[in-house]
Amino acid sequence: MKIKSIWMITGLLSILALSACAAPATVSSNAGSANIRQLTASGTGEVYLTPDVAYVNIGIHTQSENVADALNDNNAQAQAIATALKELGVEEKDIQTSAFNVYPSPQYSPVTGEVTSTLYAVDNTVYVTVRDLQSLGKMLDEVVRSGANNINGIQFDVIDQSTALTEARQKAIESAKATAQELAQAAGVQLGDLQTLSVYPTSNASPVYEKGFGGATANSQVPVSSGQLVITVNADLTYQIK
Repeated sequence: MKIKSIWMITGLLSILALSACAAPATVSSNAGSANIRQLTASGTGEVYLTPDVAYVNIGIHTQSENVADALNDNNAQAQAIATALKELGVEEKDIQTSAFNVYPSPQYSPVTGEVTSTLYAVDNTVYVTVRDLQSLGKMLDEVVRSGANNINGIQFDVIDQSTALTEARQKAIESAKATAQELAQAAGVQLGDLQTLSVYPTSNASPVYEKGFGGATANSQVPVSSGQLVITVNADLTYQIK
């Protein structure tokens, strides 16, 4: 048994020795090649815009115990609103139905909680593009007087943002370059060739929120302030360090 055990141990040691000889050598550093040192810097570019268009959701909600009456009332108010919009210069292409719903609305007893009756509700919502922002306050006032009782989602925008986006990209790259030069000088190194460049907008044009109603319309109309929009672009630059 001892001789057999000795042979088994000897065979095992031989296998381990052969495996060690066949295994590839690993090196912790890139031997034979120079390490590439890099410096990465980021920058931000912002461009402010004055809105030239607004998008508004205008809705009419009616209800009645008779679904036909609820629908007729809703249609009459919708027609009055459409007439008011056209008189204010809004073109048909800028008026689009975005939602139309008819549904029962059960009425409950406050005492027993039982259903006492059923009203039928009709909701009609149109998505309106307003290209003359000077008329926006008057338009909102007129459609409310014509029967609109659900207005939400007023969104200001700029139709052509290409020039502003180009300027924001340039500002972001210049900001990143200035940061890279500042960091290199502080670290006592020199920048080499540009290795990578990444430019991306953080979001679409977004509103700049300020207190008050700066630029609002006259008090005789619905107070509306278009404010400003801002386009923000980020840039990441990576340089080789000499």
